[in-house]
Amino acid sequence: MKSLFSKKSIALITIPALLLSFTFLAAKTNFSGNWKLNEGKSDFGQRGARFATKELKVDQKDNSISITKTTPSFQGGEDMTTSETYTFDGKEVEGKGFGNSTKKSSLKWAGDEQSFTISSTTSMERNGESMEFHSTESWSLGDGGKTLTVTTTSTSPRGENTTKAVYDKQ
Repeated sequence: MKSLFSKKSIALITIPALLLSFTFLAAKTNFSGNWKLNEGKSDFGQRGARFATKELKVDQKDNSISITKTTPSFQGGEDMTTSETYTFDGKEVEGKGFGNSTKKSSLKWAGDEQSFTISSTTSMERNGESMEFHSTESWSLGDGGKTLTVTTTSTSPRGENTTKAVYDKQ
């Protein structure tokens, strides 16, 4: 009789505890919003902020995230705007890069789903020569969701470069 009571007691405690634990699982951080570059908090190294993305518009859904970037033109004309949508299942998306290049990218969440990384390969031909550029963007929020930090490591025939862009939520 005592053994049966103990098993029932354990079941009565364990089952609700398990069910309750699923309600406390952390949800993916939501990066949605309009973000403006804060040059004072950013670090672009020798490259400077001349071609840094000035504004980001991020629209995050349950299974995807759309990112629109506003970047200064290489020729000094009007700003360029590009948009990409990534799915959270890690599938590669292909789009147009700068010039005649193609860009293949995928997004991967960190294990705690509080940050993510976008890995990209851009391929192009110039003067009959093929070139590839690789980049990794690590996205994270800080200051209670008021700042966004994008740390980018890029590799090209010229070598490796790492920058840190900090954006303020508008």
